[in-house]
Amino acid sequence: MARDNNASNLVGVVVIGRNEGERLRQCLQSVLGVAEFVVYVDSGSRDDSVSMSRAFGVEVVELDLCTPFTAARARNEGFWRLQSIRPDLQYVFFVDGDCEVVHGWLDEGCGFLATHPDFAVVWGRRRERYPQKSVYNLLCDLEWESCPPGETKACGGDAVMRVAAVRQVNGYRADLICGEEPELCVRLRGAGWRIWRLNVNMTLHDAALYDFTQWWKRTLRGGYAFAQGAALHGRSPERHWIIESRSVWLWGLWVPLTALSFSLVCGWWGLCVLAIYPIQVIRLALRGKRSLRDNWLRAGALVLGKFPEMFGQMKFVLDRIRRIQSGLIEYK
Repeated sequence: MARDNNASNLVGVVVIGRNEGERLRQCLQSVLGVAEFVVYVDSGSRDDSVSMSRAFGVEVVELDLCTPFTAARARNEGFWRLQSIRPDLQYVFFVDGDCEVVHGWLDEGCGFLATHPDFAVVWGRRRERYPQKSVYNLLCDLEWESCPPGETKACGGDAVMRVAAVRQVNGYRADLICGEEPELCVRLRGAGWRIWRLNVNMTLHDAALYDFTQWWKRTLRGGYAFAQGAALHGRSPERHWIIESRSVWLWGLWVPLTALSFSLVCGWWGLCVLAIYPIQVIRLALRGKRSLRDNWLRAGALVLGKFPEMFGQMKFVLDRIRRIQSGLIEYK
């Protein structure tokens, strides 16, 4: 299949957001003129997001908040609205409203899918816009870089997808409050599709994480996503997020319980078991490929993060026992 260098004739864009303000403006401006059709899905913004989007000439979908909101549901509704406007579009670019799209990305992404018909998803490098403003923003930037380029099992929230593939698996699973992209990718790969990460800049993201509580909630949400993903697809041959969930239980619960048990028998000497945490930090830091500061920061966050992830796992287990649908775990 030959590459068409004019992505605007091939791709539509679905932007989701709530109260993003200036960040949404930057996002919309970065895709208007590159993609002919842009849909913005709003989830109850109290700022001028809706009126601003309409002023740009963007198609706006305002979600009915009587139904519990999820990012997956927002992406689905944007996708189906886009399909109703232009059913002939070949590709769709999903992007969060707090991201600015890098110039040239849509041509890169659509060009890759045009020349690789067995791939359903292509994504690139998301970079943090203000990593210097807080240690938590920097941690996000390090996280975005943790996945090497090449074929991957999953993608992030920003990705160009083949419309036919998304339709084949009926889009995102709308009831997931987090981890919806990897879950979609499990089903896409199960249908025979592949996923690729290009080593090119895709978006600039503004995490706006400035305190420990925000970081804790965001990491807790990750633990919830691991648990939910494992419950949905853990029994499949690839055992989706089983290893990640077991790691959370090991470091976030069983090691502390083991130390406590030993201390009841051996006194305070039993707490020496907890020395495994700094040892793990050292091991991870020595494996890092960034600066010395970044490596130690990332290693410490990975180890400390097992505790909020453990709370996320426990929250999922309790929700499942109680048979309730959890609300969003928001950190902004």
